[in-house]
Amino acid sequence: MNDVKVPDLRPFKDFLGESARFQAPAFNDPIRWNNRVVNNLIYYQSNYFLTAIVVFLIVGCLHPIQMILGLGSVAAAFAGFIYLSENKRQVRRFKQDHTFLCVLAILAVGYFIVYIFGSLLVFLWGVALPLAVIFIHASLRLRNIKNKYSSTAESFGLKRTPMGVLLTALGQEQEVRS
Repeated sequence: MNDVKVPDLRPFKDFLGESARFQAPAFNDPIRWNNRVVNNLIYYQSNYFLTAIVVFLIVGCLHPIQMILGLGSVAAAFAGFIYLSENKRQVRRFKQDHTFLCVLAILAVGYFIVYIFGSLLVFLWGVALPLAVIFIHASLRLRNIKNKYSSTAESFGLKRTPMGVLLTALGQEQEVRS
């Protein structure tokens, strides 16, 4: 990961301004659409990261308590999952020895989930909205010469970026090379 370089922010004029060109993707050609999205994700990755942070913060500012509760709930769920997956024998023994407590815990967690459901939705909205905005921009933004050059340099390994590493981990390396 030492050779990964975070690219500079692209100018607003190029990202959304007057020099930006947008067109609906060819829905009947998913390979070209995927290629456009992947290449735009690589070229505008710093702008997308900043956009995601800004949109997440806007949702968080509109509903701060619910966002914090939702974030805490998701973190607690992940922590619980990790703990239970690593300590199966101890959990199984506890369930056998303390059946009544386990039933109460299940009911309490169920009540907590129903009570926190609105906060979870706000948190998920705070995560999903930036992803949707990024996907829509990457789908509609037409590529330019700089974009094509940058994507080609990334695909040949001349420079590695965080988005290139992420896309490779998600199995998009063939599309990055095209």
